[in-house]
Amino acid sequence: MFTTAIAENPNHPAALPNDLFAAIEVLKKDLNAIVLAHYYQDSDIQDIADYIGDSLGLAQKAAATNADVIVFAGVHFMAETAKILNPNKLVLLPDLEAGCSLADSCPPLEFAAFKAANPDCIVISYINCTAEIKAMSDIICTSSNAVKIVQQIPEDRPIIFAPDKNLGRYVMEQTGRNLLLWQGSCIVHETFSEKKIVQLKIEHPEAEFIAHPECEPQVLKHASYIGSTTALLKYTQNNESKKYIVATEPGIIHQMKKATPAKEYIPAPAMNNCACNECPHMRLNTLEKLYLAMKNKTPEIILPPEIQAAALKPIQKMLELSA
Repeated sequence: MFTTAIAENPNHPAALPNDLFAAIEVLKKDLNAIVLAHYYQDSDIQDIADYIGDSLGLAQKAAATNADVIVFAGVHFMAETAKILNPNKLVLLPDLEAGCSLADSCPPLEFAAFKAANPDCIVISYINCTAEIKAMSDIICTSSNAVKIVQQIPEDRPIIFAPDKNLGRYVMEQTGRNLLLWQGSCIVHETFSEKKIVQLKIEHPEAEFIAHPECEPQVLKHASYIGSTTALLKYTQNNESKKYIVATEPGIIHQMKKATPAKEYIPAPAMNNCACNECPHMRLNTLEKLYLAMKNKTPEIILPPEIQAAALKPIQKMLELSA
């Protein structure tokens, strides 16, 4: 019975190769595939990836790749971005259910009405949004370049900033610009406990507290450094401190430890005793699902051509302004 079940279902766990790392490397060569992974993925996926980065770096890599197949170990909007940049390539996402709470907080119909009510505004949307929202935007940004992009907009142009209110508020503080904010947010970056972070700082007075700008203002005010995921990683490499409290998704700590193993990293605590600072969507991807996606060439990211075409322009504008 057990043998028959495996024979009928080649995706049964018992039918997986013993060495997934080696099997994935073989499939990369056979498919001329590249595996792109976000810093928030599990460590084994990071270790098998050809490129690991934040949203800006991943978009730049997707735009430049010569691979025939892009396997995106991240969440849905990231794989969509890769598909928008590569409409004729096969883009695979290990788990199609790997969504994003921030992207979900900006429904297209509601945002279209919001935009229509403010017709004079230029629309800058954080890359953490759906392809439909990108198609309604003038420029896309990431946490790495949001300040730089806003600074390049003429001061007499009003700006809608969507969907993350916390990143938008941080950009306002850094640029002195008044932005019209969509009230979206990320469940991961809203879970950090200010009280527990202060307690940790008291317990570890030698530790630097560093944070992602998607965190809420009451958390950011305690940070000695605020930056994108890549910026946080670079900061820990170049800074002299030996211990850090890190307020972002803890997947990045794997890369921090690899880069500077002698340093100590403490993930910032959530408001309760759960693992809420781990993104449940990012963690849906597994090494097994990545292997099966490559083996079966599915799940594939498919977008309507008109959405792809409209969403490409603001992404290209971002890449131009980030050069």
